[in-house]
Amino acid sequence: MSLRGRIAAPDGAAKRGPAPADGTAHLVPAYRTKLLEEIDLAEMSALAPHERRARLERVLGHIISREGPVLATQDRALLVRRVVDEALGLGVLEPLLEDATITEIMVNGPDQVFVERAGRVEQVPVRFASDEQLMQTIERIVSTVNRRVDESNPMVDARLPTGERVNVIIPPLALTGPTLTIRRFPRAYALHELIALGTLDEHIVSLLSAFIRARFNLIVSGGTGSGKTTLLNALSGLIPERERIITVEDAAELQLQQQHVIRLETRPPNVEGKGQITVRDLVRNSLRMRPDRIIVGEVRGGETLDMLQAMSTGHDGSLATVHANSSEDALMRLQTLASMSEVEIPFPALQDQINSAVDVIIQLARMGDGSRKVVEISLLASHGRETFQIASVSRFLARPASADGKVHGTFEHLPVPRRTADRIHMAGEAVPPVFGVARSADQVATREAAPQP
Repeated sequence: MSLRGRIAAPDGAAKRGPAPADGTAHLVPAYRTKLLEEIDLAEMSALAPHERRARLERVLGHIISREGPVLATQDRALLVRRVVDEALGLGVLEPLLEDATITEIMVNGPDQVFVERAGRVEQVPVRFASDEQLMQTIERIVSTVNRRVDESNPMVDARLPTGERVNVIIPPLALTGPTLTIRRFPRAYALHELIALGTLDEHIVSLLSAFIRARFNLIVSGGTGSGKTTLLNALSGLIPERERIITVEDAAELQLQQQHVIRLETRPPNVEGKGQITVRDLVRNSLRMRPDRIIVGEVRGGETLDMLQAMSTGHDGSLATVHANSSEDALMRLQTLASMSEVEIPFPALQDQINSAVDVIIQLARMGDGSRKVVEISLLASHGRETFQIASVSRFLARPASADGKVHGTFEHLPVPRRTADRIHMAGEAVPPVFGVARSADQVATREAAPQP
């Protein structure tokens, strides 16, 4: 069910057209009031979703016929749709929520609405009549998760029951007016679909499959919107069915297909500022739940230390994502985040923890044309308190942008270090032939990532 269906439950409508022209938009508030005056709310609540919409459209049609104005057939249909959307749904956002190609809706005050399609952000010709109308829409959304937004609580970050992530920030914090961001529930892509999209190739999938089945610890790194959760979802499908998996997320997005999956999600504080459950609380609790693997949607604080300790003390094969723009940056970020726990640990000790816990870093990037690519797969080759050493085994080599604006390139495959190949072999897996195995340290493309002071 869509966000529209969950809030308003007006199901069974045909695909929406564009918003009504300005010539009828000014009629919407008055006819919405007339409609609400004539219906019995108690009776409406007892109807099925599609019956509720049909009843409202019928009643509104009678009102327009009785009181005017005289409109062309198309304008009349648009006015009816818009008024019913306002009464039941989310008004001007309804057509956007019906569009399956839209992955994000960004409302920057009443006059600016942007959407993301295929990785590109564009403004759409949609606007709210006023700040008050936008606030009514926002209040309708947040009320579905028993949250409120007002001057004393001007920010709300929530996940709606079917997965959409909603962020609201209002004045006085938002100077441009009430601001609403809706991130659509991402569809779970299979690895073969990501190959078709050019995110990676079949040789990389074979190597990642060997890593996961050999219980390597993987970190998926990338910037905002680079596809970290999408790839993590797809990679999780390589985990054997017999294993017990526990997922920990700030806002649950992962859609694992295995049978034995326990999903944990954080909880924000209540209106009194109490009852908050953090990612760190959940990671710590997951260690007591006999997990075979732990998957953390994103590490962004002190829970990083708990995750690293779990990876290096018997929970091999775990996965997590981190927000970083390169493999080197990912290591620095893990080190910084781990230091944010209340436990005072010197940086050299954190280096030791990361070197013993992290095996593979998968770096994603969002390209200029909106596509996502696995731009590097690297292995952590350092040990103990050594300076971080990274060995690349795959890189995406981009070519200059073509006339169509598309990013083209090739995936380069490099030899896998002998130590890594031996570990894969001992697990009963094999290194894909296209990579090969380095016969000496000189064949491994390593580089140093200097630790933070």
